[in-house]
Amino acid sequence: MTLEQLRIFLAVARLQHVTRAAEVLNLTQSAVSASVQALEAQHGVALFDRVGRGIALNEAGRLFLPRAEALLARAREAEAWLADVRGGAVGSLRLQASQTVASYFLPRHLIAFQTRHPRVALDFRQGNTASVLAAVRAGETDLGLVEGRVEGSDLEVETIGGDRLVLLVGKDHPWRGRQRLGPDDLAGADWVLREPGSGTRATVDEALAALGIGPVAPMLELPSNEACIAAIETGRGASVLSDLAAAPHCERGRVFEGPAPFPARRFTAISHRPRHRSRAAENFLALLRDANMVPPS
Repeated sequence: MTLEQLRIFLAVARLQHVTRAAEVLNLTQSAVSASVQALEAQHGVALFDRVGRGIALNEAGRLFLPRAEALLARAREAEAWLADVRGGAVGSLRLQASQTVASYFLPRHLIAFQTRHPRVALDFRQGNTASVLAAVRAGETDLGLVEGRVEGSDLEVETIGGDRLVLLVGKDHPWRGRQRLGPDDLAGADWVLREPGSGTRATVDEALAALGIGPVAPMLELPSNEACIAAIETGRGASVLSDLAAAPHCERGRVFEGPAPFPARRFTAISHRPRHRSRAAENFLALLRDANMVPPS
């Protein structure tokens, strides 16, 4: 049966009259009669008694009536839900972000989005830049949010914010208090750096290469900002991390910022061009633009 057949059945059942039902539905009388007859014939059940020129629900029709009403009500609910999805009021949003973005940039924006769109279910996961890019391309996430430069003709990339990288050393490190470091200093450092695949590591490698240094062989490669800070605070080793990650530890005197200038970098939102971007994803990007005063890319 079709929803149109149900709609016609309900009109005839409520009015107990084919002609008046046709007028209400803006259909011809013959179309209404044919629809009711087709519904009965398809299921082998008479729903109306024809008495003279009149029509009246029989017992089967009376029993079927609340079920038909329930089906149409569910159809209206489904239409309303699709309208909400179109507007981004309901649905789901899958996000994956690299560590620095996930830990220091996104949390306040996630709270703001959930407050504004409480019926959108958020699925948020953390990785590094390489794993987030892979998830975007595989369709495992709607949006990826990473630090550093991202390239690919299959990717839609938009700037959503940024940070700067800072050189960090512990309290007993010989570079603490130095006003200037040269390329030779940086080339000979005992580096404690993030793992390959992270956006922070890629930016550090690029910056050192621009000074003619590298590729460096770190003393340690660690999978988190906090692990790098814990490793260097004893005095040996130097690291380069986001100022967002470093700030609270510098304030507490665990580590200290050194003089080597590293570049500012962008935070970017990425999606897969071949895939449809949902209204929920568009709404999240709009929130990030507004919060960080970033125009659309």
